[in-house]
Amino acid sequence: MIKIAILIFFFFFTSMNVLIADEYFLTLKYNKVNLRQGPSKDYPIKIFYKKKYLPVLVFDNSDNFRKIKDHENNTGWIHVSQLSRKKAVIVDSDQIVMFKNSTIFSKPLVLLEKGRLCLILKCNDDWCKVKSDKYSGWVKKENLWGNF
Repeated sequence: MIKIAILIFFFFFTSMNVLIADEYFLTLKYNKVNLRQGPSKDYPIKIFYKKKYLPVLVFDNSDNFRKIKDHENNTGWIHVSQLSRKKAVIVDSDQIVMFKNSTIFSKPLVLLEKGRLCLILKCNDDWCKVKSDKYSGWVKKENLWGNF
């Protein structure tokens, strides 16, 4: 019985470390978030983010801080309380078309410029339904940076 408990504990502990080591996307929870040079409030601020739901790639952690990279390859540390699991993306191509349905043969709705923030409503294999300002429609995943 003790061997089984040890085996379960070992499996759970090692799988948790693997999950923590993987890269994953989160978004900024507030309109004002500080990116710091190190994993503590004692470190100086590198960047002031001013965009709620901006997607960031988390690739390391230290206590309550997460080391992130943004769509412009800026890296630094953000406190976990400033991050959200809300799904959002940034348009990564010069211009992309938002369509009414998930096919290029459907009605085009609007052109989205590079850097445009979009909230994810749902995704399938190649397309995501997104919302940006008053528009809602489908865009190709290959043109997006963030968490699907």
